[in-house]
Amino acid sequence: MTRVLVVEDDPQLVRALVINLQAREYGVDAAPNGATALRLAAARQPDVIVLDLGLPDMDGVEVIKGLRGWTRVPILVLTARRASEEKVAALDAGADDYITKPFSMDELLARLRAAVRRTEAVLPASDTVVVTTDDFTVDLVAKKVNRGGHEVRLTPTEWHLLEILICNPGRLITQRQLLQDVWGASYSNKTNYLRVYMAQLRRKLEADPSHPRYLITEPGMGYRFEA
Repeated sequence: MTRVLVVEDDPQLVRALVINLQAREYGVDAAPNGATALRLAAARQPDVIVLDLGLPDMDGVEVIKGLRGWTRVPILVLTARRASEEKVAALDAGADDYITKPFSMDELLARLRAAVRRTEAVLPASDTVVVTTDDFTVDLVAKKVNRGGHEVRLTPTEWHLLEILICNPGRLITQRQLLQDVWGASYSNKTNYLRVYMAQLRRKLEADPSHPRYLITEPGMGYRFEA
C-alpha cells in the first residue's frame, strides 16, 4: 500500500483528502503543522508527501529543507501561493511538484501517481550499473551519487532526470521527451521546470555549473550527458 503524508492545517481539506485517498486504497497520515510533519515523516516513512506552505508553526519551505536533509521522498506542494518566486523557492528547496489552490482532486491524484512512478528505477539497456566520471560516481542500482567522497542528496525528480540522461550517454534527449517522462504528457511545454531542475543538478554535480562539462544544454532542443 502506498502511504501518503498530508501536511495541512485546514481540517475540512484534510478530511476531503483523506476520504479521497483512502477510497483509492492509499494509506494516509495527516499532520496539522511542520513539526508534526517532520516527526511523522521519520516515523511512518511515507511514499509521498502532500504539503501546504502556509503552516501555523513554520513555513513549508523550511519543512521541505528539513526533509531533504535525510530523505528523497516525493514532495507535492499544495498551496494558495501563486507567485512565481514562491514556486521557485519551493522547487529549489527540494519540492517535486507545485499545485495551487483551488485545485482539481483528479489532477492532484494524477500528479501524486506520477510522483510515485518517478521513484521507480529505470535501468539502462546495457549491463552498466555504475557510471564514473572524473568528478562524481552514479550507482544506478543503489540510486546514489557520490562526489568527492561524499554522497550527494538528490530529490526524486532530480534523480529521474539524471538517470534518463546517464542511461543515454552522448544522446540528445529532447525537452519534450524529458518533460513527458519525468512530469507527464500535460507538462510537455513546461520548459521552465527543466531549467530549474537542470540548474539544481549542475550546482550539485558540476565543478563549474555555469560552464557544465557533463550535463550539456543543446539550446532550443534538449540536454545530453557527456561522460
